[in-house]
Amino acid sequence: MYYGFDMGGTKIEFGAFDAQRNRLIQKRVPTPRDDYQALLDVFTSLTLEADSELGLVGSVGIGIPGMPDGETGALFTANVPAAMGKPLAKDLSTRIGRPVKVENDANCFALSEAWDDAMVDYPSVLGIILGTGVGGGLIINGRPFSGRNHIVGEFGHLRLPVDALELLGRDIPRVHCGCGHDGCIENYISGRGFEWLYQHFYQEPLTAQAIIERYRAKDARAQEHVARFIDVLAVCLANVFTVLDPHAVVLGGGLSNFDEMYLLLPERIRPHLLSVARVPPIEKARWGDSGGVRGAAFLNLGV
Repeated sequence: MYYGFDMGGTKIEFGAFDAQRNRLIQKRVPTPRDDYQALLDVFTSLTLEADSELGLVGSVGIGIPGMPDGETGALFTANVPAAMGKPLAKDLSTRIGRPVKVENDANCFALSEAWDDAMVDYPSVLGIILGTGVGGGLIINGRPFSGRNHIVGEFGHLRLPVDALELLGRDIPRVHCGCGHDGCIENYISGRGFEWLYQHFYQEPLTAQAIIERYRAKDARAQEHVARFIDVLAVCLANVFTVLDPHAVVLGGGLSNFDEMYLLLPERIRPHLLSVARVPPIEKARWGDSGGVRGAAFLNLGV
């Protein structure tokens, strides 16, 4: 049995899954944001309650909004102050008497999608979240590849490539990023970036949904904006694909619901790849809000 926790800034979601990846238990509780012992108590009680209910000892995985230190296991997770700098996996493992795996929640998203029936036969699956920011994860043979510092998948902090600058104009403002640098691509190709670019070029603040509605109504500005945005997104994705060469790609986050992207992107990406490369299948995420807890549970699949 596979137990997964999706730890967020306001709630913790728990799920128990069988070997066929069916969900048997679902629970949600508030996150003790400022009390580490209370946080450990929540994980402990939910785990032991599931053991008792199912009559077995399940494996445990946790998805977090942040990342563990690759050497010490101490967490960087600003949205849950109680866990910041704490070795959560080690401390919880001591309490419940079994190993605990902790991963970034974007990796858990990607892992959930990679274990979907439609994706499970691909040797590598790249998950990309186009939400408030841009992130994701790389899954190889059903397991996340996190890298030495657990930052594989932080695609949003690549800088704008030269081809994108040609499309946007060399004088495009280099937007300051929360990571401390300027010009990170997540400020241009995220849902937030989609809105920012529209306002930059047309001096009109609109939500992404409003822009998309205008696009579908054949509004000239919205049509021009979407064409430019898709070109910029294609350049950025092509760079990532050239480095990682994934067998399949899954898009999540709010902007992934812009269904026209899936028709437009492949042709726009192709010219930016090496001549021998093919554009991988690019599909919309299937698991939505439940992807985090599924992926956390599946950290122990195939181990």
